[in-house]
Formats: sequence, structure tokens, C-alpha cells
Amino acid sequence: MTKNLKIALLIDADNASVSSLDYALGEIADLGMANVRRAYGDWGSPHLKGWREALLANAIQPVQQIAYTSKGNASDMAMVIEAMDLLHDGNFDAFALMSSDSDFTPLVMRLRAANMLVYGFGKSQTPIAFKRACSVFFYVDVQDDPAPSQESKVGIKVATNNPPSKAPPSVPSIELHVVAPAARPIAVSPAQPLSRRSVAELRADSALVNLLRNATEATDRDGWSHLGAVGHYLVNRNSFTPKNYGYASLKGLITAMDLFELHKDGNHVRLKLAKKAAKKKVTFIVDPKPQ
Repeated sequence: MTKNLKIALLIDADNASVSSLDYALGEIADLGMANVRRAYGDWGSPHLKGWREALLANAIQPVQQIAYTSKGNASDMAMVIEAMDLLHDGNFDAFALMSSDSDFTPLVMRLRAANMLVYGFGKSQTPIAFKRACSVFFYVDVQDDPAPSQESKVGIKVATNNPPSKAPPSVPSIELHVVAPAARPIAVSPAQPLSRRSVAELRADSALVNLLRNATEATDRDGWSHLGAVGHYLVNRNSFTPKNYGYASLKGLITAMDLFELHKDGNHVRLKLAKKAAKKKVTFIVDPKPQ
């Protein structure tokens, strides 16, 4: 269901894959409208060629920032400055940041302190500090381009001429065989939601099991927790989304795990830890209660 949020989409083009753009825009469309779409980078760099081709098709404004040094972060600084300008304009409900760079963690924390929702889009191996700082962090992993085949490399063949007997040895001749790379289009693998995890994989994810159990215990009312309250707890406690596990909804994820009992109460769904799961000898990490 669309939340009708006014969102500012800021893209760290130096640290985000253009292949993940369609997926990110699709998730943002479910949340609201990206009234501002900006991508930051040195647009003269060949590294951003793919991004340049995607800007016009998706109404994204390129923000030019020359890289002053080979390892500089000038684009990052420009992105942070504009984020603060947009924040103080007061025209937005949320920010969407496309990057896997943990250097943006302080920016996310500042935006959250101003009651802004922050949606992150990056790789699953993004440092945990950045992921946890976001309201929700979406994994947008893409497949790497295949390694060049052997046929695309330059081969050197050494051929030795066998000299006649008792004749001075001849100098080996070197023949260069250059095989031109096969003409093929550059394949871009579009980012897709991560594949749905199996029941065994979900149960083996201790961090996920602990998180859900803590959420149900924190929202327990007379032995049952409302699914909506559990979801609200997860959003406040973590950058959680069931889509990172291949499920469209929290209910679908919990049902697949088969560790909780679910009961429909009118328009609401209640849940609690199943007895068979409670009997298992599993060590759970429970959040300490506030003093």
C-alpha cells in the first residue's frame, strides 16, 4: 500500500550500481513519490557511463562533482550538503539513499534525529552501522559480470623447430596468436529481490530468530502479540524488511518459519511462539528491559 510520502532520492553514483536502479525506484514507488531525484559523481569519468545513459530515462538530475584526488570523496561531501539543504527546506517526509558506503552513517543519523524516514539501498555486505542506522535497508545485490573467457585473452605460443642432427641448434621462433574477443553485448544484470530463503535457512538464521522472538516478547499482551505491533517494533528496533529474505510481507515470513502460532482476530492477526519451538534448546538473546 502506497504511503504517499514525499521522498528525496539521492544517489551516490560512484558507489551504487545502475543495475539496481529499477528495483530501487519500484520500492520507492510503493512508499510514495520521489519529487527530487539526484545522482552525484564525476560525470566525465568512464566509470559512470552506464549511469549517464539511465539519467534521462528516469528523470534523474546529474550533479557534477569533479574528483579532486584519485581517492577523494568530493561527491560524498556534495551529497551530504544537499541533503542538509533539502532537510531544512522542510518539503520532504523521507530520504532514499542509494549507496553501500558507511561514510553516510552520520548523515542518516542526523536525518533520523530530525524525524525523517531514511530508506537505504545497497549491497548486503554494506557495513552494519549504515544498515542499522536506516529506517529500512533494502538489499540490491547484483550479479557481477562474468570473467573474460580465455578466448578473449592474448595467447603466446612458443614453437620450437627441431634442428637436424649435429647441426647447431636454431633459435626458437615465437609465434603470436592474437584471438580477437568475441563480439557480445554488455550484459547488465538487473537487481531483483533476493531469492526466497527456505525454512531451514530461516530457522538457521539466529539473528533473525532472536529478533522476531524479542519483538513478540516486547509486544506481548496476555500471551499474544498483534502482528502490527510486532512490525512496528521491528521498524523501530532495526532496519528490517521481510523483502531481504524473499518475502513480500511480515506475515508471509513468519508463517514460513513455522516457529510461531498465528490466530486471526477479526481484521487483526495475533501470534506467539509455538510450544514446539519454545521446547527447543535454543539460546535466545533477549533485549534487556529499560531501567
